[in-house]
Amino acid sequence: MKLYEFKGTEPRFTGNLGNAKHKWGLPGVQPCAVCRAGGGIIGLQYPCVDLSALPTGELKKLSDSWPVPFEEFLRLRELVRPLAPMGALLEPGTRLGPLEGPASGHFGQLFMQNPWSLYLRREAMERLHGMGMRGLKGCPLNVHFRVKRPLELRELDLELHGRFHPDCLPPDRKPPCMKCGNDSLTLPETFWLDARSVPADLDVFRFLDAPGIIIATERLVEAVHHLELDGVVFHELNVR
Repeated sequence: MKLYEFKGTEPRFTGNLGNAKHKWGLPGVQPCAVCRAGGGIIGLQYPCVDLSALPTGELKKLSDSWPVPFEEFLRLRELVRPLAPMGALLEPGTRLGPLEGPASGHFGQLFMQNPWSLYLRREAMERLHGMGMRGLKGCPLNVHFRVKRPLELRELDLELHGRFHPDCLPPDRKPPCMKCGNDSLTLPETFWLDARSVPADLDVFRFLDAPGIIIATERLVEAVHHLELDGVVFHELNVR
């Protein structure tokens, strides 16, 4: 089994979504009274979620990422949960809804604004679907180009799967905080995936133990190369 990380955008592409933001999100949290951890996580993004039916006052709170008390975060999370995908991981800092704002530059068929956000041109997604690729759920971006014929871009709404192999984790790893659930584990400098935790029915997914990493199967990488879809760089991961 070969798995690959989406490692970034090819340098020759100048596409930029840096000033665009997701419409809503769960706020960060203030420092925990027990472990003192606070802030929010990077990489949890559900662009297909629609919160527009919620009350205006709640939407205002879900449009502000400023840290809130943990109890308020829990309340907002339960407000969002029925509208999120089944099994979604909803942690402080989770981004929700379509990306909105300006877009500029030249985009490849696949594009990464940062290591945890993957976008495809509409036609690229259609061609990959035609090759039988699994897990490609894409949602339109609400971004504006200063051109007459703007691109149709899709952001992937990815499931979370995969765990670190136990052999690359510290033997004295501390358990998550009993109050806020924060896990102090940081990304190991060298790591490998546990093959038993990899889904058999998806060709692209977000890494559960480190949501900032997006993973592709060999099937998807071969399909991208076969279709000559440009834009991103792949890096093979270690799997045990």
